[in-house]
Amino acid sequence: MSKTIFITGGSSGIGKCIGEYLTQKGYEVYGSSRNPEKYKDSKFTLVELDVTKPDSIQKCVENLLIKTGHIDVLINNAGAGITGPLEEIPMEMVKTNFETNLFGPIGMINAVLPSMRAQKAGLIINITSIAGYMGLPFRGVYSASKGALEIITEAYRIELKPFNVQMTNLAPASFSTNIAAGRYHAPENDDSPYKATYGKTLKLLNGHVDAGQDPIILAKLVHRIMQSKHLKIHYKAGAFLQKFSIVLKRILPDAVYERLLMSFYKL
Repeated sequence: MSKTIFITGGSSGIGKCIGEYLTQKGYEVYGSSRNPEKYKDSKFTLVELDVTKPDSIQKCVENLLIKTGHIDVLINNAGAGITGPLEEIPMEMVKTNFETNLFGPIGMINAVLPSMRAQKAGLIINITSIAGYMGLPFRGVYSASKGALEIITEAYRIELKPFNVQMTNLAPASFSTNIAAGRYHAPENDDSPYKATYGKTLKLLNGHVDAGQDPIILAKLVHRIMQSKHLKIHYKAGAFLQKFSIVLKRILPDAVYERLLMSFYKL
């Protein structure tokens, strides 16, 4: 029986790349989009889903289970970027980001768990971010939402061990996708005390995405994770220095690491 894979946010970027790669490998792949009718050329089936709405999550999972009978792998990929000075980002946008990056994945996990428990098998891969391991300037909300998902995963793993349902995190660094186009940017106001530093950081961030690695690297890693008999709790993907930044945070004094970040962002 072919494994059924469900990828949230499967219409573009990392989710699309993972979906196409797993389809080539012979899996039955479904992805989600808020407007699937816009992507008629998708190489795998897209279904309607808004991860910020609990009713949409429940309806989507129920319909998929009726159609396929089982969901073997859930890949929580849907996410949203957000940048800006923490003082100036509207609280509404902070809450919206957490709805997409944290509460949505939790809702998806809870929706698929009953069926996975019943079949005594299942795998959930949460796509987080290396940014979630540190508080990055002008990306604090994004760092916090992705970091929270990393920690939530650790707790879920322990609770789910009696049921043979596995869960892991995959934290990408900079990959060449369209995330910058869909990211919420707090406006660069001329009268803002952060105008110079925020503007400089924004250009740097966009440059990182443009020069990012090919997301096929992530797709292949997801496939290896799915085949692994001994899952790690955390996986990281990206350039060596980006991954090594997590090691440095662990071993360096906090003040030294903070100065390194400020130097990297030219602040």
